[in-house]
Amino acid sequence: MATLGTGVLTLTLTLTRFSSSSKSLFTHTHTLNYLLLPSLSAKTTFLHNRIHHNRRLSFCCRGMATSTAASYSNTVTAPYGSWKSPITADVVSGASKRLGGTAVDEHGRLIWLESRPTEGGRGVLVLEPETPGGDPVDVIPKEFGVRTLAQEYGGGAFTVSGDVVFFANYKDQRLYKQSLNSLGVPPAPITPDYGGPVVSYADGILDSRFNRFIAVREDRRESSLNPPTTIVSIALGSNDVQEPQVLVGGSDFYAFPRLDSKSERIAWIQWSHPNMPWDRAELWVGYISENGEIHKRVCVAGGDPSLVESPTEPKWSPDGELFFITDRKNGFWNIHRWIESENKVEPVNFLDAEFARPLWIFGMNSYVFVQSGKQRNSIVCSYRQQGKSYLGIIHDVQSSTLTPLDIPFTDLDNITSGKECLYLEGASAVHPSSIAKVFPILIAEPIFF
Repeated sequence: MATLGTGVLTLTLTLTRFSSSSKSLFTHTHTLNYLLLPSLSAKTTFLHNRIHHNRRLSFCCRGMATSTAASYSNTVTAPYGSWKSPITADVVSGASKRLGGTAVDEHGRLIWLESRPTEGGRGVLVLEPETPGGDPVDVIPKEFGVRTLAQEYGGGAFTVSGDVVFFANYKDQRLYKQSLNSLGVPPAPITPDYGGPVVSYADGILDSRFNRFIAVREDRRESSLNPPTTIVSIALGSNDVQEPQVLVGGSDFYAFPRLDSKSERIAWIQWSHPNMPWDRAELWVGYISENGEIHKRVCVAGGDPSLVESPTEPKWSPDGELFFITDRKNGFWNIHRWIESENKVEPVNFLDAEFARPLWIFGMNSYVFVQSGKQRNSIVCSYRQQGKSYLGIIHDVQSSTLTPLDIPFTDLDNITSGKECLYLEGASAVHPSSIAKVFPILIAEPIFF
């Protein structure tokens, strides 16, 4: 079982909320001082403008009172069920934006995907302002929308590498690249035009070793009932768009193609009918040759017919170790790591909690690696127990000690690592869907007793 650590940790958390009527950001900063005990307590200082919220509330009340008075003076009688409410579906759906993932560029600037009801649900990539209080900047032109139809539910529609954004365009489902340093230049396609949105891509990653982009591809050119899914490589650097080359194929579905830091190994998840990815899946590692092909494959998890498991979210640590989440033995999705020299899997923690979410969409990110003093494999992770999300830190994967953190969210989606900070996508009963910036990650090493 995982143990809980004790120590002192100071976090500053900034909630970033999105106005549905403008591009402006409302940011609220919380300073959280923690005594890291098995039962945590936190002193929280809220620095947002309460007067602003009170004025908005008063304004709304006055508006409702005026409307009510007017209705009494001009009463309209209508048959039962035919009265038209001023609270329409458009008003409700247009009241908020939906977040679709976060990333950071080479300068540590945050980029997020938001869907805008006022623009027909168009998905827009947005770059945080260069200076506090400034306006965020739209990354893509208005004629583009970021969304992929891969495996129907999509997700993982964009990737940021350095100063370049790769994204799937909703209208034609082609992949495009956009320089963050030249936003005035239109995005350039990197995949062929098939005359319609019949080929989709998702969950991509840049392979700098071979100057190519690797992604999951769903090809509906021959059949949309059971389209083949593969992992493909897309050549970059040429003026001519080339046909993607298949790297991995044979299974019905793929997700999470992930390269190590040297692009010498690639991990991925695969599964086939009739299983869903949370019923039974496999984690594989492929070794990449000098010509860019996969010349050797090893099944890391899911290949034992006597052990039913559903591995997910593989990720390479800064030291080149492969970590992933699986539900073997205790039935809960816990974090594990692969001992490559022995082709053996070891648990990082055992807790009756879910450290991952069902793989309905691509691009989920439930944990990240952070550097804590001499420990390079410290892990910040989200997990769920009894319907509530939590945030925790595993300082040392050898000791499997999980330190929970008391945050103002009860529902967490993705975690993104920034420059000396983390970005959390979360919400609660009192916090709408928001992006929280947590920094610094660690002030001091925890003290364990």
